Amino acid sequence: MKKKQATALFIDVGGVLLTNGWDRKGRELAAKTFNLDLEDLEARHHLTFDTFEVGKLSLHDYLQRIVFYKKRSFSESTFEKFIYSQSKAYPEMIELICKLKAKYNLKIAVVSNEGRELTEYRIKKFKLDRFVDFYISSCFVHLRKPDTDIYRLALDIAQVDKEELLYLDDRELFVQVAQSLGIKSHHHMSYKTTVQALDKAGLII
Repeated sequence: MKKKQATALFIDVGGVLLTNGWDRKGRELAAKTFNLDLEDLEARHHLTFDTFEVGKLSLHDYLQRIVFYKKRSFSESTFEKFIYSQSKAYPEMIELICKLKAKYNLKIAVVSNEGRELTEYRIKKFKLDRFVDFYISSCFVHLRKPDTDIYRLALDIAQVDKEELLYLDDRELFVQVAQSLGIKSHHHMSYKTTVQALDKAGLII
């Protein structure tokens, strides 16, 4: 039986299209830049970040809990700008997805974990709406990977056969969870290996 060509892509953002929005390295740099206690910052972050990512906490409230619970020598807006500045594009990956979408008329859905303000900033800053059709972002749908419901919701919204879908994520656990639902998935580690995975799915540049 001939394999079906992929007609849709589910794509993570941080680690695939862009750098991570606010990860351990970013927090380490923030601690050095703003003279913060990293251990305290990390402890507070881990206690509240899930709530921020599922859209139940604003960036302001999140920062009030992890940084501005006491008076600082810098403003909240300065710290926010620092967070946003950590986002960088992977141009090669963005160009690849844009070319494949144009060539194969693919449905493109983002399936990601990220807070609302960061998500909206990154969509606008890097013009992700040029090629993304749906945003199944944790802050919008109040579900967070690896919860299987976020993948089921993405399938419902995209209305695509799992046999015609390929999911790209840089987190192996998330790839494995998607695979357990029958979603063909690829652990993104480099541009080269992902191009090879796309080729196997019938998506050739």
